[in-house]
Amino acid sequence: MADYVLIRKSRNVISSILHVILNILLGVGSVAITVITGSWIIGLILVFISKWRIFAVRPRYWMINIKSNLVDLIVGISFVMITYCSGTEWLIIDFILAAGYTLWLILLKPRSSDLATEAQSLIAVFLGTTAATLLFASSDSAFLVLSCFFIGFAAARHILVQTDDNNFGLITLACGLISAEIAWLCQSWLIVYTFGTTGIAIPQVSIILTLFAFVSARIYKSGLKHEGKIHFSEIAPSALFSILVIAMLIIWFSNPIFDV
Repeated sequence: MADYVLIRKSRNVISSILHVILNILLGVGSVAITVITGSWIIGLILVFISKWRIFAVRPRYWMINIKSNLVDLIVGISFVMITYCSGTEWLIIDFILAAGYTLWLILLKPRSSDLATEAQSLIAVFLGTTAATLLFASSDSAFLVLSCFFIGFAAARHILVQTDDNNFGLITLACGLISAEIAWLCQSWLIVYTFGTTGIAIPQVSIILTLFAFVSARIYKSGLKHEGKIHFSEIAPSALFSILVIAMLIIWFSNPIFDV
């Protein structure tokens, strides 16, 4: 019996080590291959291959698995596309993206606590809208608007599916529509903050949408906690902080020099 337990423990340790190694290879490899080839195709293929478990069940469960993995897919795709937009030269942003994707896969993605779930959603909103803005800044506004709708919908669903409330369909659609509306309003004046030769580019709309998602989550959780009644004292700090940040961005950090 002791030998059996020892073997099981050894297998679990080996599986854990192998899992970490594969995640490191995916995180670093998807970014590195994108920089080296100057194409996003292979990087996205690696991201999609890593999600093979979605389809390793009967077809009737595919849609459920896809919905459950939307946030992870958005994050993975965003890392690759942001890398692609940064060019074929190795920049500081590429190393940040490789490290960030690896940490996402190993540390944050496996967690399922309320705090981790909210963090996952906010990261998906920030990275997803950043990638969409960099890709579609010069394209028809419909591409950015639709992308932000999808990202807002997926992020809201990721948080709400963890709650006891099963009637969140309309709320997720509303979050998606509001995100799309904000993106549409910002489309005519897209501001991107850059930092020298680091390759770091942060769109203003990504910050605004992330703050919107942050406050929305606080409002919903307050209402759910108190049977539909929202306590202002619980949401005031996050709401005031978000309003102040957005006001500062619009008033002092919307110089046309950053305009796309």
